[in-house]
Amino acid sequence: MNEPNYWLMKSEPDAYSIDNLKNEGVTLWDGIRNYQARNFMRKMIRGDKVFFYHSNCKPPGIVGLMEVIDLNIVDPTQFDKDSKYFDPKSKPENPRWDCVKMRYLYKSNKILSLPELKILFNEEDLLVVKKGNRLSIVPVQNHVAKILLEKI
Repeated sequence: MNEPNYWLMKSEPDAYSIDNLKNEGVTLWDGIRNYQARNFMRKMIRGDKVFFYHSNCKPPGIVGLMEVIDLNIVDPTQFDKDSKYFDPKSKPENPRWDCVKMRYLYKSNKILSLPELKILFNEEDLLVVKKGNRLSIVPVQNHVAKILLEKI
């Protein structure tokens, strides 16, 4: 069996936090409306580990770990006219957006903040530290993931 891949997925804690995931146990990671981020999700496999990153808060950073448990799910929010993720150009017979199902693994004892990540890694090692990076999903290299797993 292949080693799991590692990813980092961002969410604003006011919208969906690690505590929401902890309480629910599993969630659909829906509402992604960036093609590059969507394409990263399409590369995921069951069992991949994902660092949960709180963004747009003080301080932003890694707050826990989750696992990919289901793949290639049509994102239902694209067809919901009341959703901020509604996409009128997406059609049920040819959906543009899909999502993955995530399972909670654990919440870290403390946030591994963006300033700490910038000390540990350069932008080639961990894309989230790159100035101006706005992607909500990024791959994490195995050697970087091993360090992160020791710190959270």
